[in-house]
Amino acid sequence: MNVLKFGGTSVGSTENINKVISILDKYSKDDRVICVVSAVGGITDKLLKAAELAQTKNQDYILEFDAISNRHHKILTELTLSENQNISAHLNDKLQELRSLLDGIFLINELSPKTSDKLVSFGELLSSFIIAETMKSRGMNCVRKNSQELIVTNSNFTKAEVQYQQTNNNIKSYFQEAKQQITILPGFISKSTLGEITTLGRGGSDFTAAIVAAALNVSSLEIWTDVSGMFTTNPKLVKQAFPIENLSYQEAMELSHFGAKVLYPPTVQPVLNLNIPIHIKNTLDPDAFGTKISNDFIENSTTPVRGISNINNVALLTLQGNGMVGIPGFSKRLFETLAHEKINIIFITQASSEHSICFGIDDKDSLLAKTAIDLTFENEISLHKIDPIIVETGLSIIALVGDKMKSHQGISGKMFSTLGKNNINIRAIAQGASERNISAVISEKDVKKALNTLHECFFEDNNKQLNVFITGVGNVGEHLVEQIRSQKKYLKEQLKINIKVVGLSNSRMMIFNDSGLNLKDWKNQLLTGEKASLEGFFERAKDFNLRNSIFVDVTANEEVSKLYGAYLKHSIAVVACNKIACSSSFENYNELKNLSLKYNAPFLFETNVGAGLPVIDTLNNLIASGDKVTSIQAVLSGSLNFVFNNFDDTTKFHDVVKQAQKEGYTEPDPRIDLSGVDVARKILILARESVTKMNLEDIENDSFLTKANLESGSVDDFYNTLIDDEAHFQKLYASAKSNDCQLKYVAEFNEGKAKVGLKEIPQGHPFYNLEGKDNIVMFYTQRYPEQPMIIKGAGAGAEVTASGLFADIIRVSNK
Repeated sequence: MNVLKFGGTSVGSTENINKVISILDKYSKDDRVICVVSAVGGITDKLLKAAELAQTKNQDYILEFDAISNRHHKILTELTLSENQNISAHLNDKLQELRSLLDGIFLINELSPKTSDKLVSFGELLSSFIIAETMKSRGMNCVRKNSQELIVTNSNFTKAEVQYQQTNNNIKSYFQEAKQQITILPGFISKSTLGEITTLGRGGSDFTAAIVAAALNVSSLEIWTDVSGMFTTNPKLVKQAFPIENLSYQEAMELSHFGAKVLYPPTVQPVLNLNIPIHIKNTLDPDAFGTKISNDFIENSTTPVRGISNINNVALLTLQGNGMVGIPGFSKRLFETLAHEKINIIFITQASSEHSICFGIDDKDSLLAKTAIDLTFENEISLHKIDPIIVETGLSIIALVGDKMKSHQGISGKMFSTLGKNNINIRAIAQGASERNISAVISEKDVKKALNTLHECFFEDNNKQLNVFITGVGNVGEHLVEQIRSQKKYLKEQLKINIKVVGLSNSRMMIFNDSGLNLKDWKNQLLTGEKASLEGFFERAKDFNLRNSIFVDVTANEEVSKLYGAYLKHSIAVVACNKIACSSSFENYNELKNLSLKYNAPFLFETNVGAGLPVIDTLNNLIASGDKVTSIQAVLSGSLNFVFNNFDDTTKFHDVVKQAQKEGYTEPDPRIDLSGVDVARKILILARESVTKMNLEDIENDSFLTKANLESGSVDDFYNTLIDDEAHFQKLYASAKSNDCQLKYVAEFNEGKAKVGLKEIPQGHPFYNLEGKDNIVMFYTQRYPEQPMIIKGAGAGAEVTASGLFADIIRVSNK
């Protein structure tokens, strides 16, 4: 004999009801079938809402009733049963009975638990009737049996306790005599020993099926729902979640208690002692394996963690005070108070100092709990032995579950460090001696991030997802997006990194998608995005609250750089080619470094010096390994190197600078490059990374520009002055040529001092043959006192700068 239960979604439409009937027909060919059904999806909520409206004298309860009536009549019509007068008459009679009950609630302005149970029982009675009659009309050997005639309970309305001896006898007796191939039972409903209508609690249809399965000691119990089993975590919040093929009873109960709604927690108990497997299957995909719950499986998972679950709408209450220490009875009085108010505790922890007891309850019970507890301990509170109860709301509990966790070291540490790295604050922790469950209380706003972070840590084969927000998708930014798109597959397969670009912005528009933007069509998406705003971009990144978030600044905007601190404080890593922040006041630079450490959010700016060259990374490695920089000599401006490599007595300085700007080697305002300010910023950053306190004004800048060049009021004016002062630039070239030298703009750092300026470089010097837009940096250190460590290569250009930013993004994954 097979026992199958179908949930509300499975019987929520004509299409799904037909799928249920098809499954039952297939099963009934091999053996007798008992099918337990829930109310049509959403009907129980509508019944409760109608009752609530009626109780408050709101006549909209009639609209809710009409919606319930229309839904059932629509299903009846679509199943071609509406022409059968007997079936239609029975349905109308039951609906009229429901309407009369609602009218009564409206008239007396009262909704007791007893009446509530009678009211919600209509959902299962109606659905089971329609399904049974449909099957009979199709010639199937089927009958409906009212579960209220089988399952006997006490009179604890809304969540009645089963009287098992009488219930089991009823079930055995009925099915010993029953001859039909398929029996339809309404789930959730029952009757008390006094004959009153009762219910088994929300989710009680699962419980009904388990009671029947245990009473008949069947070979397995199948729970059919709209998903393919119990998932590693909530698939609505974690896209990578997947079904768990096998679970123990204890693991399933833990997961269901902590929010895995596929299974009602009490379901497990009736079948547990008999070791009857529970198989969770998908009505919409009946061939999927689903999840099998039993104690008869071999553990073959690579992680001892079997699932991650959560409960929302949790309030955390803390009873504390010095007067509790060493005094027996506080816990007893506290829990008796909560029991008296019928408040369920879902989480508890107590420090060994006995100074405080912390426990979690449903948010809706928090005010009642505080009032009752403060009254119980009124005397101790007045004497200042303990504090009034502290209530924190807006919280959730997340839990790792797995039978084998106790035999693996470091699970708790891994869990908490993973949450900590993503700035998810833990308010309380509980772990039983069995180590089957490790629970933590966090803010409800962090649940999605926490579940994704933990799922990635324990289930995704060491894959790490990076969620990237890029502002400044101009020339460099466009190349960066394309590099990410083209390398996505390689990174995922070879480096176990999954990069999702979730936000893009230029100076006009911005777009977002927390599941990842389509990088093949991002330009068109940006055209129809929302108006760009620096603060708005930050707020969206903060509100998304995604794990491993990275903000990438591909601008030269000072206002953008002022937001770095805000990003870091929300544990959003910052990757920047914008040099303004790191060359601002030393106090600001140092503050950003400290925020990066405090909030575990990397702050990387490799492209500030040398574009894609590993200059800063190399310098950091030297310092970290204990080496000490004695001096730095460098050509750090690809744009200036390009200019002086292409300028001679056959060209005009103005034309060469124009060419450099056109090819993207200079800033939009070339004065930033030619004035030496950009190079000064770069050597300043290197000096600071060499552990030297220095500001921009401390750097000597020996400019080669004329006074007119430096005082020009605009870019156009600047170009005009270059034309006027051509003789000055030709003189600089002639001097270098006569000395058989090359002109190079050189940055130097030595003995705590730095300077930048144009120099004549003789033959044989490492700078002499520097071509095109190349940069070169020479580090003289205690380990490299005579022959410096040299880094050389392209130091300007959109593609290499983008590759430097890309490298920093990848570095974040290793932090």
